[in-house]
Amino acid sequence: MHSGLLRGIACLCVGILVFSLQDPIIKAVSARYPLTEVMAIRCLVAFPILMAIVHREDGLRALLSPRLKLLVLRATILFFSYTFYYLAIAALPLADAIALFFTAPLFIVAMAGPYLGERITGRTLATILLGMAGVIFMLRPGAGLFEWAALLSLGSAAFYGFAQLMARKMGDCESAGVMTFYQNGIYLVGAMVVAAFFETAGLTHAVHPSLEFLVRPWTWPTLSDFALMAACGFIASAGMMLLSQAYRLASANRVATFEYTGILWTPLWGFVFFAEIPRQTTLIGAALVVGAGLLALGSGRQRRSAVA
Repeated sequence: MHSGLLRGIACLCVGILVFSLQDPIIKAVSARYPLTEVMAIRCLVAFPILMAIVHREDGLRALLSPRLKLLVLRATILFFSYTFYYLAIAALPLADAIALFFTAPLFIVAMAGPYLGERITGRTLATILLGMAGVIFMLRPGAGLFEWAALLSLGSAAFYGFAQLMARKMGDCESAGVMTFYQNGIYLVGAMVVAAFFETAGLTHAVHPSLEFLVRPWTWPTLSDFALMAACGFIASAGMMLLSQAYRLASANRVATFEYTGILWTPLWGFVFFAEIPRQTTLIGAALVVGAGLLALGSGRQRRSAVA
């Protein structure tokens, strides 16, 4: 196992752990503040941190990249990914939201063929179908318990998977710091635009928790709530850097397996902070999704070894 792969795996595992710390914070404030306000505060706090990182690692001139359009596109895709995920956790138990999000490695494997030119075999397709079965098990259609916010978590996984494939494709030319800086900038702009749209349209209330978290008007936060949202800026800076670095250093199919380490952390925070106990269907469905992802990613490694 070469050093680049080891560093990529280490960055991804630590990044997943760091990022998971945002989930309980955002869920805790989701009943009092709008998502756009939380994201704006987070991004404003992260901005000078990321600026300093780029200045130290690459120099600020690196921000004037000839791949500006690709950087903005990738950041926009991630804006939708994380927006969908945070809206989902306002309505779902953390264990459910993260279990559905862990279809992301399956999306990565499925899209690696058409986007990166990696060959997909029948075995890979079979494992993707197994993962879909796990998703259906978690969604429990027809049981009268379906929650539409679950589709937000799935959509988030699809956007996230494609964005990380883009990171791999740009990794030889763009640093993790530059990619993260653009992510943060687009998140801030996106949050302001969305907030302005709903304010102008007069949409300030909704019945569903996810929609309410999106359209609720901004309010002045208490000192403790502001500290929580500001902490997300430090967490996001570190997490985005580590994840971008992971997919920049190593093949997406090799490191994506370790996305699953997050299934240890988010349900733990749900239990510790919100007394949430994962349902049996969530555990079984998550096991199917994780097993399918590991098989699909494992088959990808075997193909490359055979070619080598």
